[in-house]
Amino acid sequence: MGDIGTYLSDAGTRAALLDRLLEHVYLSLVPLVVSVALAIVLGLLCHRFRPVNAALIALSNVLYTIPSLALFAIIPALIGTRVLDPINVISALTLYTTALLVRPVAEALDAVPSHIIAAATAMGFRPWRRFLTVELPLAVPVLAAGVRVGSVSNISLVSVGALIGTGGLGTLFTDGFQQRYLAPIIVGIVLTLVLALVVDVLLVLLRNRLTPWVLVGKP
Repeated sequence: MGDIGTYLSDAGTRAALLDRLLEHVYLSLVPLVVSVALAIVLGLLCHRFRPVNAALIALSNVLYTIPSLALFAIIPALIGTRVLDPINVISALTLYTTALLVRPVAEALDAVPSHIIAAATAMGFRPWRRFLTVELPLAVPVLAAGVRVGSVSNISLVSVGALIGTGGLGTLFTDGFQQRYLAPIIVGIVLTLVLALVVDVLLVLLRNRLTPWVLVGKP
C-alpha cells in the first residue's frame, strides 16, 4: 500500500491517470455505440430474411474467434491507417461487439409475439413504424443483456491494445512490467474494474428507463 500511496501522491501521475482513463472510456465506448447501431440493422436483416440469418451468424462466430491482438495488427493493413492510430482499436472492437450482438438482436426480434405484431399491423402501423415503436422496444431487454457483456469485453480488450501502443489504462500494465513496479499495475486493475462496474450500472439504469413495463410487478 505504501508504494501505491507514493505513486498516487504525485500530481503529474494523477493527471496522467485521468488522461489514460478518458482514453480508455473513448476507446471502449465508441465501438459499443457504433456496434449497437450496426447490430440492430444486421439483426433486422437476419430476422426478416432467413437465408441471410445463417450466413451472418456464421460470419459473426468466425469474427469473434479471431484473437484480439492479431486483429489489432491486421486492421492497419486493411484500412490503411498507421499502426498506432486509435481507429485500429475502435475498428477491431466494433467488429467484435457487432459480432457478439447480432445473434441476440435477431433472436429478440424473433421472440416478439406474433399477435402483438398482428395487432400493430391491424392498427395501421407501417413496417418501419412497427419496428421502431413495437418490435425494437420489446427486444431491448435481450439487447441490453448483450450490450452489458459487450461493454465489459470492450473495457477489457482495450487494455490489450496497449501492447501495440494505443494508450488507455493498459499502458499502466506495460509500464509497470517494464519498470518492475507493481503500483501502476494495481492501480490500472482497480480503475479498469471500477470503470466496468460504473458502465454496467449506467447500462442497467438505461435499460430500466427504456423498458419501464419490465419493472411492473417486480418487488
